[in-house]
Amino acid sequence: MKFRTILLGSAAIALLAAPAFAQTTTTTTTVKKHHHHHAVASTGESRLDRLERMVEQQAAEIRDLKAGHGSETASADATAAPAGDQQVSAAQFEALQNQVYEQQASTTSMTKSSWWANTKISGRMYYDVSSVSAKGNVKTAAGSAFDTRSPQDGLNYDLKRFYLMVDHKFNDTYSANLTTDVTYDGTTGASQLFIKKAFVQAAFDPAFTVRVGATDLPWIPFAEGIYGYRYVENTLIDRTKFGTSADWGAHILGTFDLGDAKLSYQGSAINGFGYKADPIGGGVNRSKGIDLEGRVNLTWDGFVAAVGGYDGKLGKNVQNTQLHCGNGSFSTTCFTATRFDALLAYTNDDLRVGAEYFSAKDFKSVTSTALNPYDSANGYSAFASYRFMPMWSVFGRYDWVKPTDVRLFALAPEARNQYYNFGISYSPIPQLDFALVYKHDSMQNGAFSDSEFSTFTCLAYGHPNVAHGTCNQGTYNEIGIFGQINF
Repeated sequence: MKFRTILLGSAAIALLAAPAFAQTTTTTTTVKKHHHHHAVASTGESRLDRLERMVEQQAAEIRDLKAGHGSETASADATAAPAGDQQVSAAQFEALQNQVYEQQASTTSMTKSSWWANTKISGRMYYDVSSVSAKGNVKTAAGSAFDTRSPQDGLNYDLKRFYLMVDHKFNDTYSANLTTDVTYDGTTGASQLFIKKAFVQAAFDPAFTVRVGATDLPWIPFAEGIYGYRYVENTLIDRTKFGTSADWGAHILGTFDLGDAKLSYQGSAINGFGYKADPIGGGVNRSKGIDLEGRVNLTWDGFVAAVGGYDGKLGKNVQNTQLHCGNGSFSTTCFTATRFDALLAYTNDDLRVGAEYFSAKDFKSVTSTALNPYDSANGYSAFASYRFMPMWSVFGRYDWVKPTDVRLFALAPEARNQYYNFGISYSPIPQLDFALVYKHDSMQNGAFSDSEFSTFTCLAYGHPNVAHGTCNQGTYNEIGIFGQINF
């Protein structure tokens, strides 16, 4: 083999490898999603391995050639080379060999020690373009009056959620996450950026992981993963505001492999304020107690069964406050919020069907001072979806909730909230989902707000309009395109 061929091949490999090595620093992170969404995996690692092998093979050829260089030189002295076939000097040969070794060292350093090699930045957005028809009226013992259109009525584009996520892996045990969210501040009239998640994780074992900071709570994110259409609507407890999806505190979680089945759990000791109330300095957002939330779930052959619960003061147990609790005692809070959760479902690649149930006490009356403040709520949600073609699915859901024991007036019916949606979704690629959706939400016999429909003032139209209190009956109908983008 001629020296010139070896040199040219080595130079080509070195030049090609340099930009390729600079581009292959993506690490693998798994994203839990429904059947439209897939784990994001690095595509550069196999290319990196291939280029490293090519460099190593070329270096081996150089070493073999160098070993036989002496005998070729002796032969060349006996027989003169043709005038056009130039030989390579030992100095040139050594210089090229050093370039190959330096490239190898640079590649190894980048893949092992680069910060970016262990960091991933991603994002997610929920949005819709829809038309809403919403109205309400006041119901009294004497009847109903003052039918009024809601401020939510009309056609618009809505940015429901926008997350930016940074995941960094320190090593096989320790990692960290920062997730920001965007909300609209009606006071300033501008969008505000706040922290949704910020935690350090220690994954000691699949059955034992610890997180410290703000992260997903045990129930709502779990239910979202089973439901699969979070971009269309919040799940039952989140929609009706009897819980939140993340909070600040300490969290333990894990999964036990039982062969054909898996047993998973999560327990969280949290502030209780929710993730929007950042616990930043000076006693702000500091409660004197700790709230607890937990979940245990079993999965087997597509079936999922889970139970969970909540107990705490919702961050309202604040020092330097005094409430007369109606029984002659004084305290920072008079009652404790509790909630029981249950879910049963079956899922596979094409079909999802399930039901969720909750029962809550005093979630809306932790700081109440009424003599008889006992307030209970309960409700259920039934949902299903079916993928009938690789990119197309149909789905539907129905919620029924009794949000409170409070009656509008003596002999008034109990408060009720009923919600349903149905639609068809299209997913051209795993990162994009579009759905044509119809939603209906109604509140009867109570002033109650959820994720879709907020209470508002009923007006008697005139010059000027006259306010007649809060609408305690309401209907909300919406049709539009809902979607999500993942990147």
